Amino acid sequence: MRRKREHSVPIREQMVPWLFLLPSLLFVSIMVLIPMLDALRRSFFLAASDRFVGFQNYLAVLKNHAFKLAAANTARFILVCIPLLLLFSLAVSLMLTSFREKRSIFKTSFLVPMAVPVASIVLLWRVIFHKNGLLNAFLALWGMVPVDWIGSKAAFGVLVFAYLWKNFGYDMVLWLSGLSAINPALYEAAQIDGARPWQSFYYVTVPHIKMVVGLLVVLRTVWIFNNFDLIYLITGGGPAGTTQTIPLYAYNMG
Repeated sequence: MRRKREHSVPIREQMVPWLFLLPSLLFVSIMVLIPMLDALRRSFFLAASDRFVGFQNYLAVLKNHAFKLAAANTARFILVCIPLLLLFSLAVSLMLTSFREKRSIFKTSFLVPMAVPVASIVLLWRVIFHKNGLLNAFLALWGMVPVDWIGSKAAFGVLVFAYLWKNFGYDMVLWLSGLSAINPALYEAAQIDGARPWQSFYYVTVPHIKMVVGLLVVLRTVWIFNNFDLIYLITGGGPAGTTQTIPLYAYNMG
């Protein structure tokens, strides 16, 4: 009993961390938690009234054709963008591991798109992918028919390309941090055992970057659900809702 009393922390010392956290907790509660709980409460009532309707609002949304289309477009965006982004950034990261002296230069150059405002990126893509833009002018030199990249089904491909271009650098930096943490002695041991490059990658690299893979998949999935401005400014959800995702659908309904 004496030992427990000797090692017990006084109540005043226990309250000190909570006092430091109190301003942040109050701010988050007022600005985030309380509005979120109120929105959840109001979702069970009829709009602009106090009539309780249960899950009817949720059922109405799930039956809505526009919501189904937005959910399908969001799922397609996730299934296409995340694998392409992870594989492409990993491939470039593996190539950059051989340029240790100039690696910082490549990091900076690939991170530049993240610092560019979205509105500027939209202007760039509109100049390139417009029906009378630079890409169609280049195709016309080869006698090819111009394509309405933003006003046709090709708009989804334009969004995928813009998303990859803007977010590639961040994923590459995370891959490089994971690859640099691998002990070079493991690769040397694999070479001594006669392992081929793909075997070294599969048995040495992959097990050590599993945490990075999980982190990137979670982050990218969450961020795609927040990817509103890029889609809104480039295509506006068109043509005919083929690029409208859940964030854009929620904005339009609001």
